[in-house]
Formats: sequence, C-alpha cells, structure tokens
Amino acid sequence: MKHKRKLRLGAKGATGFAILGVVVFVAVFAPYVSPHDPNQQDLRNGLRPPAWEVQGEMSHLLGTDRLGRDILSRIIFGSRVSLMVAVVSVVFSGVLGTVLGLFAGYLGRVVENVVMRTVDIVLAVPFMLLALVVMSVLGKSLTNLILVFVVVTWVQYARVAFAQTLEVREKEFVLASRAIGAFGLRTMFLHILPNIQSPLIVVATLNLGLVILMESGLSFLGLGTPPEIPSWGGMLQDGRSYLNFAWWLTTFPGVAIVLTVMGFNLVGDWLRDRLDPKI
Repeated sequence: MKHKRKLRLGAKGATGFAILGVVVFVAVFAPYVSPHDPNQQDLRNGLRPPAWEVQGEMSHLLGTDRLGRDILSRIIFGSRVSLMVAVVSVVFSGVLGTVLGLFAGYLGRVVENVVMRTVDIVLAVPFMLLALVVMSVLGKSLTNLILVFVVVTWVQYARVAFAQTLEVREKEFVLASRAIGAFGLRTMFLHILPNIQSPLIVVATLNLGLVILMESGLSFLGLGTPPEIPSWGGMLQDGRSYLNFAWWLTTFPGVAIVLTVMGFNLVGDWLRDRLDPKI
C-alpha cells in the first residue's frame, strides 16, 4: 500500500500534467486547432476586443491586435516557440552540464578546477548582460536564443552532477568497479550516472519553466525571437502601448506564460517529492 501511495499523482501532479498536456497538444497540433493564420493581417479589424465584449466577434474569440491578427492563433503558435526553445535548451544544457559535472566529480584535481572555476565565472556574469552581448553580436534568431540559454543554464546541472558524483563515487559498488579494473567511462556512465539522475531530472523540469520565462523576457525586450515569429513575450511587447484601452493584448499571453510555467513547476515539485529518497 505504501508503494501505491507513492506513485499517485495527487492534486499537485495531476494539475501540472493536465496543464502541460493541454499546452503540448496545442503546440503539436497548432495548424489544426488554430482558427486563423497567426500572421494574417486585417487592418479593418484591428484592436477588436474579445468575443464577449461589445464589438467583439466570435471569429476572434480573444480579440485581435493592432494589425488585426488573431490573438488566440498567435498564442497557440507562440506555444510552439516557447516549448521548442525550452526543450532544446534544457536537453543541450542538461547533457553538457551533466557530463562536465560527472567528469569533474569523478576525476577531480585538474578537471575539477577547470570545470568548477568556469562555473563560477559563468555565474558571475549577469544573464541579461550575456544575452545582450550574444544577441547583439549574432543577431535575433531561435538558434542564437537557444545558444544563450545553453551557455547560461548548463552550470546548474554541472553543480548538481558534481556534488552528487562526489558522494556516489565513494560507494561500495563504485569502489568495487574500480577495483576490478573497469574503465573510467564505464564506471561513470553505467554506475554513477544512473544513481545521480533523479535530482538532475527535477532540475531539468524546473528549468523548462525558467527558460520559458527568460525567453518571454528577452522577446519582450526585443532581443528574443524575430518579429515575424509569434511568441508570447513578443505579444506582450506589442501590447504594452495599448494597456489603457486594449487589455487583452497583454492579458492572454501573460496568462499563457503563467499557466505553462506553473505547470512545469508543479510537475517539478511532484517529481522532487517522488524521487527524493529523503521524503
């Protein structure tokens, strides 16, 4: 019975997975569930309010922006950008940081000093300053945006992997593997890595929401995705000049960001509770 209770989702996990399920479904099937082309302009219907407001139309359920583009369609396609940037960034930064942290913790000495001092240097540079430099030099594109997040976030995985490896490498099964002459890479990836993956999975899940927030912030500042690509942060930036009389331009993209980040955080908390042996 104890094992069955441990595997239950609970309200926190169920809510998180439900939110993320909807977001992923909408992102994957965006061309089929979107009522309009997200970049289709109709100046005659510019700043049309949501359907339940006066002068609203059912064809534009959440209203339109200043160029007559459908808000709901842009939110739906914006979910694709946010999820793609978040997932790709977390995968690359997670692999890079985990490998470097694993090598630093297992090999020690020179490798440890190089990796961990590099981590300290990256952490000492403010994220926004680094983003400004990279995006200004390389230009605005999804590839450069992902590169910024990889450079900034790999250090979190490296620190966690390093600390966990220092603990696990002294365990009996690791010492036995080394005693029989097992190759270092085999010991690291077959014996140590499976035993440190739980906290890394939790960090990755929480970082998905963090990357979405950072991507939205950079797009809001005009340093993220190119203008022709719908993004939640770009929608916030477009609507900030119309807050007094067109509240829907920023409200709905903001709600999408909040719900998605909350979904990842709830799932991350649920995973932490289930994977942490101390709980």
